[in-house]
Amino acid sequence: MLARFAGIVCVGFALSLACGGESEEDSPGSGGQPSGGSGGSTGGSAGSTGGAAGAAGTGGAAGSPALGRCGDPVPPGAPTAKAPPKYSGGACPKLVAGPNTITSTAERKFVLVVPKDLKAGEKPPLIFLWHWLGGDAQDFVSKGEIQAAVDSQRFIAVVPEKKGDLLFVWPVEIIQSEPRVDEELTLFDDLLACVSEQFAVDPNCVSSAGVSAGALWTDQLAAYRSDYLASFVSLSGGVGGVIRAWGNPARKLPGLVLWGGPTDTCGGLLSFNTLSATLEKELEADGHFFLECVHNCGHSEPPMAGAAGFSKYQSLWQFVMDHPYWLPKGQSPYLTDGLPKVMPEWCGIGKGSATPRTGACSNPSQC
Repeated sequence: MLARFAGIVCVGFALSLACGGESEEDSPGSGGQPSGGSGGSTGGSAGSTGGAAGAAGTGGAAGSPALGRCGDPVPPGAPTAKAPPKYSGGACPKLVAGPNTITSTAERKFVLVVPKDLKAGEKPPLIFLWHWLGGDAQDFVSKGEIQAAVDSQRFIAVVPEKKGDLLFVWPVEIIQSEPRVDEELTLFDDLLACVSEQFAVDPNCVSSAGVSAGALWTDQLAAYRSDYLASFVSLSGGVGGVIRAWGNPARKLPGLVLWGGPTDTCGGLLSFNTLSATLEKELEADGHFFLECVHNCGHSEPPMAGAAGFSKYQSLWQFVMDHPYWLPKGQSPYLTDGLPKVMPEWCGIGKGSATPRTGACSNPSQC
């Protein structure tokens, strides 16, 4: 079966597309059973709608659940993220802005992106970014304008590099073994452990975002590591078919599900339209809050733009800032305040809510 897909499936998208090949999968210490949550930060960035009604226990109707954003005080009695894990390799290597290497089951590389003017006492959110098939960590940093994003919206980005042994880059196929997934989950744990040890990140605002193959992995990670993750962002990802099923995380974490409409395929062989719709069906049935965004430009970079002084993907990182770990299940500031002005008009709350974008696409589909 692996040989059948090795030459025909292409999973690269958004921030740059390419086809490639590789193969394998599963989860450290989880026995293949996904579990729950994480997250926190220095407050919403420009373009947010301000504090939600009822934020941090203030405002809103009497008895309404406490809502708020990363960086707001955690309401009394609200759930908080699990403490960062211990590094499996003993003493963490010294981390620097830029390329780094860590020993995690095997030697692995990643890029760390830190605000150029990180201030003493600042506790920024932490966002993991998983690249697409045919791309690499530095491609994500460059094409995603990640340095500009962390400088303007105040977060730290961890961008892992593929190991290079898998067809789909990350372990997402149903035919892969649990030990391989465990290996990639250990990488996440080790990166979270060492970054949290050396930088004062907000533990209640840790998120994962992926593109194409990286989105397929993010959708798995959201279930396996919902005890650390506050939210997740899936850009042309999904679940089902030859891709692993949704893992039913123990905690209800907010998600942003974005794809390119009916033509979002790679070679016409893997439909991200179908995979994303399946993911939404699972999220809806499981009681998760999520945004649906449909840009209708196929399997290509979504046509997004930020406000002056921000990166073009400002709205994605705004979503992370607006959804700390401690929000009540199924809740979001957007349910009371509406979507931030920076959010594309082709996004909506819940399955079937988006009005698909119309008009020309400056980044036509390619594989």
